[in-house]
Amino acid sequence: MTSTIPAPVTRTAEGSALQAVLLDMDGTLVDTEGFWWDVEAEVFAGLGHTLDDSWRHVVVGGPMSRSAGFLIEATGADITLAELTVLLNQGFEERIGRSLPLMPGATRLLAELAAHEIPTALVSASHRRIIDRVLTSLGPQYFALTVAGDEVPRTKPHPDPYLAAAAGLGVDPARCAVVEDTATGVAAAEAAGCQVVVVPSVATISPAPRRTVVGSLEEVDLAFLRGLMTQMR
Repeated sequence: MTSTIPAPVTRTAEGSALQAVLLDMDGTLVDTEGFWWDVEAEVFAGLGHTLDDSWRHVVVGGPMSRSAGFLIEATGADITLAELTVLLNQGFEERIGRSLPLMPGATRLLAELAAHEIPTALVSASHRRIIDRVLTSLGPQYFALTVAGDEVPRTKPHPDPYLAAAAGLGVDPARCAVVEDTATGVAAAEAAGCQVVVVPSVATISPAPRRTVVGSLEEVDLAFLRGLMTQMR
């Protein structure tokens, strides 16, 4: 299993300013953003509460503590944050145990990066127990390291996870391409100084400096990512 932050080793992609690719997990590589919302709705239904569909945009892409805390406050449910976190993680693990659909283009992109020996990291707000389960389907061999939301002092939207990934790979964050799907993840990547490719999963995200929006991962390949770095220079 890949470690969270290995000893820094300086690595670069020969002939390119691109040094590493850092990828989000839920909604970016695996089609699971809807899974989280379904589990949240089921758990709160069991507590006697119905979630407002408009809250989905508030909780998507965020750390477990923020999303769970918001839902407790919004519903007034009689449950602690720690208790709810356990229920949500258990429910999600059950879901992905039955089915774990990958996003279109995910396997092809990971295989291409591996074939060209591009340092790659999985950077997620999900907890370690969830990441390790998902990796069995994604393929742990594709990632030099993984960073979980419960293993950094501050998770997304703070830059800590992406800064930790860059440090672990021994690369410059400014020479990293990040692939994300939510505003929370984009904020974290941009705060870390990375070049960001956005594949929106739930809410619309607009292009901006150092941010490119695409329709799906099928539009993203190594040449595309290297091109972004060339344009940046």
